[in-house]
Amino acid sequence: QVQLVESGGGLVQPGGSLRLSCAASGSIFSISDMGWYRQAPGNKRELVATVTRRGTTGYADSVKGRFTISRDNAKNTVYLQMNSLKPEDTAVYYCHTLNYNYWGQGTQVTVSS
Repeated sequence: QVQLVESGGGLVQPGGSLRLSCAASGSIFSISDMGWYRQAPGNKRELVATVTRRGTTGYADSVKGRFTISRDNAKNTVYLQMNSLKPEDTAVYYCHTLNYNYWGQGTQVTVSS
């Protein structure tokens, strides 16, 4: 059984930063591409960023230049560094194993003054 546990969410002012972490149990982390998604109230879940097993990254246009995804295979953890946060970044953020369809429970990010 694979478990993904996100952490690091919270309330931050516009322009601030947060770092999300997703710790994975089980043996598939190092063989799976990983992604961060988000879902705001009333909206569909959307892809934010991806990182392949070899470390190649990709980003949604809305976060490009502000967010950075990374992974540490030794720690079975994927990160999302979020800078220059905007109110429209407010959402529940989820990590996902792209090759095996496991999801975390989500962590709330609220950007507000």
